Amino acid sequence: MTRGADPSGARSPMAVLPVDPSAFDGPLANRPPYAPPVKRSITIAGHATAISLEPIFWDALREAAAARGLPISALVAQIDVARLAVSPPPNLASAIRCWLFDASRRTDSATDVGS
Repeated sequence: MTRGADPSGARSPMAVLPVDPSAFDGPLANRPPYAPPVKRSITIAGHATAISLEPIFWDALREAAAARGLPISALVAQIDVARLAVSPPPNLASAIRCWLFDASRRTDSATDVGS
C-alpha cells in the first residue's frame, strides 16, 4: 500500500506532504493557498477593528487596493459601507472575501471578452 492510500487504494486527504511554515511568508505565488486565518487590526470609519482573513485574501486585498490607488483601510471602508446596505449584513471578513471573489470574476470576464 502506498503512503496516503487507504486499504481501498483511494488517496487519503491526510496524505499531504509537510509544508515548511516559512512557505507562508512572502508573496502569494510562493506559498500554498491553504493557511489558517491571520488577524490584523485596521482603522475604518475612524475606529480600529480586527479582521481575520487567510493570507491569500490579505494578499488579494493588498493587490486590489494597490490597483485602485487606495490604502487597504480605504478599500475595506468601501466594502464595509456596501455590506451594511444589505439586510442582514454579512460579517466584515465574509464581505471582504465575497467582494474579492466577485472582483476576480469581473476581471476574468473582462479579460475573456478581449480574447
